Amino acid sequence: MLLSEIEERGRRFKLALRAGIPVLMLVFLVFFTTISTNDTIKFSLQNVALIAAIVFITIYFIYFLMNTSVQETLIDETTQVFNQKAFVDKLHHSRSKTVGLLFIDNISTLNRHYGDSEVNLLLYTLTQKLDLKFQQHGLNKTLIGRRYGADILIALDENYDDFEKILNEFIQENTLLNNIEIAYKFAIVTNTGEDFNKILFHLQDMIQSQYESDIEEEKTTRTKDAQEFSDIEEAVIASMKDENLILDFRPVLNTHTNKVDIYEVAIKLHSHKMGAILPRVYLPIINRLGLGREYDLTILKHIVDLLPLINKEISFTFNLSPFSLRDKPFQENLFDYLEEKKVDASRLIIQLYERKTHHNLSGYLKTLNNIRAKGVRICIDNFGSSNASMEYMKHFKFDMIQFDRDYVTHLNDKTSSAMLESLTKMAKDLHIITVAKWVDKEEQQAKLKSLGIDYLQGFGIEKPISEDTLINTYN
Repeated sequence: MLLSEIEERGRRFKLALRAGIPVLMLVFLVFFTTISTNDTIKFSLQNVALIAAIVFITIYFIYFLMNTSVQETLIDETTQVFNQKAFVDKLHHSRSKTVGLLFIDNISTLNRHYGDSEVNLLLYTLTQKLDLKFQQHGLNKTLIGRRYGADILIALDENYDDFEKILNEFIQENTLLNNIEIAYKFAIVTNTGEDFNKILFHLQDMIQSQYESDIEEEKTTRTKDAQEFSDIEEAVIASMKDENLILDFRPVLNTHTNKVDIYEVAIKLHSHKMGAILPRVYLPIINRLGLGREYDLTILKHIVDLLPLINKEISFTFNLSPFSLRDKPFQENLFDYLEEKKVDASRLIIQLYERKTHHNLSGYLKTLNNIRAKGVRICIDNFGSSNASMEYMKHFKFDMIQFDRDYVTHLNDKTSSAMLESLTKMAKDLHIITVAKWVDKEEQQAKLKSLGIDYLQGFGIEKPISEDTLINTYN
């Protein structure tokens, strides 16, 4: 039996005892008084009123017991582990030193293809097996809770070195549960402090950073010290306040002219204490703090300010969040700044990457058309990696598409090569510029050029340059 179930039973027993004692005392006093004054019990108006009062009080206490039990339960109804509130309360009392978050990565897919009862049973089975796994390692009092959705929380009293090892073993053994395939992600925070709610946000940031991680950079660490995360958060806030950006410019080669006339902008934050902070680290924090639009507007203004400093034939392609672009105040700031600076807006190419089709597709496409009407070009990134990109292509005339990395890295695979050739032909028919990134080898260049792709980018083309180098080169 789970520790949470044992404690819930104990809590309910104590609550029943507390509620029952006053009722028993009242019954005892009434009957003692009645019996001590009369040899026989008479159903007088007074006695009937007393009995009715006893019945009412008993019913009230039973209702109180049931209502309180529901409202103050420690257990998540679906999984039978601690709910988030109870889990955090337990953390405060236990002073746990290590807290982890296990997340079902494909939960949205499971929700679409399986019924609620099957998904709920899956979550219940998962938590039971997770508890059993820790018990097998001698950890019989592991705190397990459910935050919401598919977020499973785990806490240990000490900085247990094998925590990550246990989770990796669990994942390997349970990729198939109840005949359902599961994909997992997890994160661990050690040396936790007083603010356990903040720790939960840190864990969510770490999970999100695994999505934001750039493949060129070092793989995301799945275990972090809580103090390190607090330091990073402070550094991100300070860097945002001071607008300390580090811009690198990745040359994009025009295969028709054999010249570089587009640069892809890669952005980092600069901290005086921590140096360069990577997007995969700071973006989840920025989004959680509600600074996403401010961050995107800072990027946009910085890049627009660069345009007069370099040759007019050079364009910049950079990423902005779809959430920012869908925000009306952000759009107004974008248009106002372009009008103020009077730059050639076609030199700006905004990259979009959507994993899912927006629920209000027509409204979103109207927004993109408004942006294009100002001269700004729109590019869809990681094209071919999801159904969303193809859905957008049906309804919107993109200026540029950047193919998903897998097509370039698997050029020798006949299927990937044939798909890339087909997508390239479709783009040409629609008069859309095509870009292939992650080009590292000469044979890749030759193959991609033979397919008729318009632009190539990667270390095999040219290495990124700094902002100062860019200005010195073209000014």
